[in-house]
Amino acid sequence: MSPPPSTAAGSGPEQPAGAGLEATREALERAGYLADDSAALVSHLAQQLGKPVLVEGPAGVGKTELAKALSRATGRDLIRLQCYEGLDEAKALYEWNYRKQLLRIQAEAGSDPDEAAAGDAVMEDIFGEEFLLTRPLLAAIASTVPVVLLIDEIDKTDQEFEAMLLEVLSDFQISIPELGVVEAQSMPLVLLTSNNSRELTEALKRRCLYLWLDYPSIEREVEIVRLHVPDLDDQLAHRLVEVVGMVRELDLKKPPSIAESIDWARALLLLGADQIDSDTFNRTMSIIVKHRTDLDLVAERVGMRLPIAGRSPNGSESS
Repeated sequence: MSPPPSTAAGSGPEQPAGAGLEATREALERAGYLADDSAALVSHLAQQLGKPVLVEGPAGVGKTELAKALSRATGRDLIRLQCYEGLDEAKALYEWNYRKQLLRIQAEAGSDPDEAAAGDAVMEDIFGEEFLLTRPLLAAIASTVPVVLLIDEIDKTDQEFEAMLLEVLSDFQISIPELGVVEAQSMPLVLLTSNNSRELTEALKRRCLYLWLDYPSIEREVEIVRLHVPDLDDQLAHRLVEVVGMVRELDLKKPPSIAESIDWARALLLLGADQIDSDTFNRTMSIIVKHRTDLDLVAERVGMRLPIAGRSPNGSESS
């Protein structure tokens, strides 16, 4: 049995094995990510146990950002595989450089009068690492230093692709028929994200720690917004998050994400807004609402409930 992959060499400011849960939470906060109890716990356990993490939840709640924050917090490089319908092994694992192989075959065949012998030798030669095009999964496994591997939106692929992932997630190795088995030289920290658009297989879930992320509470989202836009007035930040919450309650094609809350906060700061009145909201709501039909619905259901410009929220004239 081969020894387990190293998790120490070249890992940068990685936490020691005895580091506690609070150390993980604080490291993520320094990296710009306010983790709740479950996110901090799973992130901590993933590092200590060497287990992949499956992060599910609606779009825009910070699943991808968690992987980026773990990369910054641990000093590891981030290797990202963006999933999509039809993604295959050649784009995820590896593929052979067929053009380079063909040129080698032509060059060797032309230089050796014994074509049969030359052909046998070349066929062995062209399936070496020199002709291998490394894709994200193989890059993470073959890396000599620990990395964070983000497999983003795994639910967009099919079950056949999930089955291909099982060897990577359970054994941290990749089998290449022409070369043999490539085992991890260092343990990658693997995060898979899913918007829960389809049910993932039990075989994949068994190999992962599980984290469900949902939209945060008002207080937590205010903290997140203030972390990224510290110059925003606290009262305005609180009102912004309340309005975003009102928008999310509607039946929209795309509810606003946390990142869009932050973008809106930055826009209001740049515009010098001191309150969110109906005029300010109507001029800037396209920052958080991204579909034409949603714009009409939000303007009717939320914009009409906001104070008129020049009036305070209680309806009185503002001085």
